[in-house]
Parts: sequence; structure tokens; C-alpha cells
Amino acid sequence: MADKFYLTTPIYYVNARPHIGTTYTTVVADVIARRKRALGVDTFFLTGTDEHGQKIQRSAEKAGCSPQEFTDGVAAQFRALWDRLGLTYDDFIRTTEPRHKRGVQKLFALLKERGYIYKGSYTGQYCVSDEAFVDVPPGAPCPECGRITETISEENYFFKLSAFERTLLEFYDAHPEFIRPETRRNEVISFVKAGLKDLSVSRTSIQWGIPVPGDEKHVIYVWMDALVNYITAIGYGSDDPKDIARFEKYWPADLHIVGKEITRFHCVYWPAFLMAAGLPLPKSVVAHGWLLFEESKMSKSRGNIVRAETILDVLGADALRYFLLREVVFGQDGSFSFDALVQRYNSDLANGYGNLVSRTLTMIGKYFDGVVPEFPTTDSLIEQNATETVTGFGHAFEGYAFSKGLEVVWDLIANVDGFLTAHAPWKEPEGISADTLRQQRAMILYTAAEAIRIITALIYPVIPDAAAKVWSQLGLGDIHKADLKNIAWGGLRPGTKLGELGPVFPRAEKDAISRMKEIEEKNNPSVPAQDETQPVPGVRAVPLAPKAGTIAAPATPTTKESRTSRLHAALDGLAVAIAESTNETAAVVAVENFVKDNLGSGSQAAAAPSAPAPAEVGDKITIDDFAKVELRVAQIKVAERVPKADKLLRLEVDLGYEQRQILAGIAEAYTPEQLIGRKIVIVANLAPRKLRGLESNGMLLAASLEGGKPVLAGFLEDVEVGARLK
Repeated sequence: MADKFYLTTPIYYVNARPHIGTTYTTVVADVIARRKRALGVDTFFLTGTDEHGQKIQRSAEKAGCSPQEFTDGVAAQFRALWDRLGLTYDDFIRTTEPRHKRGVQKLFALLKERGYIYKGSYTGQYCVSDEAFVDVPPGAPCPECGRITETISEENYFFKLSAFERTLLEFYDAHPEFIRPETRRNEVISFVKAGLKDLSVSRTSIQWGIPVPGDEKHVIYVWMDALVNYITAIGYGSDDPKDIARFEKYWPADLHIVGKEITRFHCVYWPAFLMAAGLPLPKSVVAHGWLLFEESKMSKSRGNIVRAETILDVLGADALRYFLLREVVFGQDGSFSFDALVQRYNSDLANGYGNLVSRTLTMIGKYFDGVVPEFPTTDSLIEQNATETVTGFGHAFEGYAFSKGLEVVWDLIANVDGFLTAHAPWKEPEGISADTLRQQRAMILYTAAEAIRIITALIYPVIPDAAAKVWSQLGLGDIHKADLKNIAWGGLRPGTKLGELGPVFPRAEKDAISRMKEIEEKNNPSVPAQDETQPVPGVRAVPLAPKAGTIAAPATPTTKESRTSRLHAALDGLAVAIAESTNETAAVVAVENFVKDNLGSGSQAAAAPSAPAPAEVGDKITIDDFAKVELRVAQIKVAERVPKADKLLRLEVDLGYEQRQILAGIAEAYTPEQLIGRKIVIVANLAPRKLRGLESNGMLLAASLEGGKPVLAGFLEDVEVGARLK
């Protein structure tokens, strides 16, 4: 096992207070850090705030204060929330700190000295929201976030990003573990293969930032500034021997956790900067999906940004931590709702783990005076199950499959609960001696208590407060000081005196959901739609979804790329409208509206002379056209209905080399239970689309006659998962 582990979160932009999206990222990092420390690994966990750039300067002006005062206030909110959540970060870096400024200027000077930075001029479009230059015409929207860009014309310093195109591709090929999951890796490789242009790394039109050393009218580009935090926080740029030793010990980072929308910056720009400086590259960048609120993306204009404090006030930190790790498949988009949170809390924590602990330890108190009993033997099936759970949980967490790991543990909880019910130690059968009954109870209750010890040791990184209570109730002292490296059966010693018993997870009150909603309404007043110019950090804002049966017409297209993105958005709206249609007439109306608004004779799309005429029915395609479609065999691992969408199912499919999420309108033809384990054919290279706020990565193949139900394409023979159809 490695002797150190250095992991980081993104540093959060301080144009808005923290919310449940930023909480998710940081809680995941905290769980990983706690797990590594429990295994005896020297772990360094970094988080912090990104405090420079044009957005901050404008936000401060709007608030009537200086940028430093503005950033001080918001950064304090982040730190206060992380502390209230009990997050075990080792450092909190702010990009306005002198240590960061010193390190950024050192790196800039080094890159310039090595010939990778040169001065030039730039005229083009700049997206203030993404703090990025984009290749679109004047007045066109940003291809990433859709906001109108600004035309910038100024003298800049440029980084020779184009010089690293081949080097980056060779690195990706040699280190497939560098970018995860596979979908993000493929996106990055495609971006680099399309060609890299030199990157502007300074601005003269703003003042709020780190000056270029020796040319202080220039401010260092905010993304170069921000990315360097990962090395300045551990001593880069300092002459202090302690800082130098810390940097040499912990760099390179073992894991950067990022949101999927900033993968390119971390997997293209950041490694290129490091290569140019002659510094080692981080070992892995793992991108997670977006956290949606009741199937809608969180944004200030919708007023649906959920505060973590609301959940802490009503259910506590462990409830939120467990929900985020169990409910959301890491790497994919996930959904949050108060209803789902309370349901998961009651079913898994209160009625599951909490109830098992309560009934087991209460019976030890009743029948053995609160002392762990001596036992002749334990139940072999539970012992074997517990041993397998330790292994399965470990493999899942090493692969960041947190939801799967917790599922394995809760299977053990259910088995132990069933074991207690089946053996009923509270009963006193007739014709059995007191000694025999005592021995039977000792076997049953020791088996259950030892299983609880193993369960508690495993889930400690996820629900540390509850785990600490249970560990103490088992008479084992302070779990934070316990040796959890080698969890094996038999560690609970007979004769151990139990601690003071008490409820671990009281069942949530009936009004818990309404209380949380009321708190949010008080703290989240409606914000006018035009305030979308101040997006939530880490959560990409999108236009409001059209109502079912209506399709929003795209804005006037300015380039092929923007026309395509607008048409994709309209197609997504069409898919939602069809999925929500209650009958064939409604579906036909939705299609007619789409054609009229997007392809009709009066539309911009039809009027554009470069737009090809739509293909007629029966038009032929060439073998080259067909070869572009990548058909592969997949196996359905998870199938569930999409809330408020009668025709949609959310599927998780295994392609052998990766697992991905697909949404399919087949809920009227198949139940989720019918699909699990089934092998299907999917279009594997279809661009991701959004349906009901969830990302769909691919399309399954089915056949149907007009008006009939779809029938999935399948195989008579056994075909290997991941095989390509030719």
C-alpha cells in the first residue's frame, strides 16, 4: 500500500454561498480521506476557494464593497459549513493568500523562462461566466453555458498549449487511469485530437487577480491561477525547508476530484502547464456528474439551490452524507429531493442499521447485564457473509463505487436482522434448560454484535458521528483512535462491558419534509431570471425546460456549432414532450410543433442556404455512413422508473469496458424487473443528451410497428458484453 495519499477537491468559486452540490464533492473527498486514514495511509486532504476573476470583481461592485471584503465573507461561509459538517480537510487554500500568489508567479516566470509563454495580442470572444476564451463569432453564445460572450481585444501573454498535443495524447494512452470515468476520458481525447490552440494566460482589462511578475499591468488568467492551488497549498514557491519537504512528500497528487464540466481544464491545461514546468503530473482525475434537485438542475434563477444547513438542522450531517454516497452513483448525474432523503433515512438508517444496533445491544443488556457474552461458537453463515462484505466493500471503495459498497454492507445488515428474527432470542421455548437457552442466546447475540462491529468499522468514513456512537455503545471506546486497518471476524472480546445505550437514528418525524421545504423557502427567495449572469459555482445553469408538448424554438444560429447545439436542445425538448405525452395525439402535436419551430419553411434553419435538405423516406446511405454508427452489446444492471415520466426508464448498462446510464422510453412495454440482466444492443457513440434533467449516454435498439409497443433487439446465442456489431 502507498505510504501517502494526496487528494483535492476543486476550489470553489466565491460568487455565491456553498450549496448541496459543492457539499457533495467535498463530502466524497472527506469519505475517501477518512477511509485512507483508517487504513493507516498518511493522507493529505485539500479544499479551498477560488477568489479572483472578472465575475468576483463585478459581484463586489454590485454588493458595494471591495473584492477582498466580498471574498472574505463568502470564503468564511464555505469554511464554516465544512467545519459544521465535520470535514477532515488538512488545509483550506484561498487564492488571495500570499503563499498562493508567490507560487503562481514562480510558475509563470518558470514557464516564460523555458520559452512556453510569449506576448501577443488577442481579439475574440470571452465568456465571463466560465472565465474562458471561446471560438465563436461576436455576439454568439458560449458553446458551454449558452450565455452571450463579450468581445475582448487586448495584449496578452500566451501559453504554447499547441506544443503539447502529441505529448498529451501519448500520456493518456500510457496512463488510462489518469482520466475517469471512461466517458470523460473519451471527451478529453476527442478535444485534444481536434487540435489545440495556444492559450491566453493573462488579461489587462481587469485588476482583480495576481499580477504577471515584471509586467504588472497584466493579471494572470484565472484558470492558470486557480489550478496552481494544488501545488501552492503544499509548499510550491516557498523557500522554507519545511514547505519544500512537504511539497516533495505529497506531490504528485494521487487524486483530483472535479465536476465533469471542468474536466478539460484539469486534464488538458493543467497537465500541459506541469509538463512545461518539468513537474510530475497528478496520478488521477476523477469527474463526477451533476446533482439535480427534483430532476432539475440547481440554479439561482429557479430558486432551487438547496442549502446543506437545512438538512443538518432537521436530520443531521450523517443523514446527508449517507444519502449522497448511497443514492448517487459516483461519476453519473444524481438526483436530490427531500422526499427521497427522508425515505432513505428511515429505511436504511432508522429501520435498518439503527434498529439492528438497538435491538441487539438492548437484548445483551437484558440477558447478559450489558456484558458481551462468552460463546461456544458463532453462526458460520453470518461470519462468512461478514468476511465477504469486508472484501466487497474494500474493492468497491477503491474503485470509487461508493453506492455499491454501501449496498453490500446493507445486505449484511438485512441478513443479520433476518438471522435475529429467525432465531428469536427473546423467546423461551418449552423443554429447554436455562443453561442451554443462555448458550443459544450467547451465540445469537455475540454473532449479531460482532457483525455490528464490522459494519460500523466499514461505514465509519461515511457516517462518522453515528459510527462513533455505536462503537462507544459496543464498549470499544473512541473509534477515531481505533485501529481499523485489518477488520476480521472475532475482534469483539467476550466480557466487554457495553457503553451507555441510546438511539442512533431516531425515525424522522412526519413533518420532516415540510420543515425542510419551509426552511428553504425562507432562505431561498425567488430570483429574477436575468440574474442567471451570476451562476452557481460548480453547477451549470441551463434554460428553463419547456412545458410538455411544446418545443422552444432555437435562437438565431450564428455558426454551424451553435446551430447544432440549439437543435440538440430542441431535440431534447421534443424527447421530453413525447415521453410525457398521455396519448398518440399529444405526441403527434409535439412532433408537429418541433417541425414548425425548427424545420419549417419560416424558420432560420430552413432559410439557411448551407442547410442540407431533409432526406426523403427511402433515401439510401453508404457503407461509410453505416460504419460511423457504433453498435455494441450491453447488459442491463439497473433499471428503474424516472419520476413523473410514465414512459421513461433509467438504465445502467455494462459495456464490459465501462458502465453508463441510458434513458429509454420503454416503460409501457417493459417493467424494470423484466430488464435486469438482459443483453441488448445500443448505439455506443451517440452524443450524450439530457432527458428529464438526466444525462443519457447512448440509445438502445428496439423494433415496433406503427402504434405498437417496442420489442428490444436481442440474441439467440450468448454474445459477450461489449462486442461490436458489424
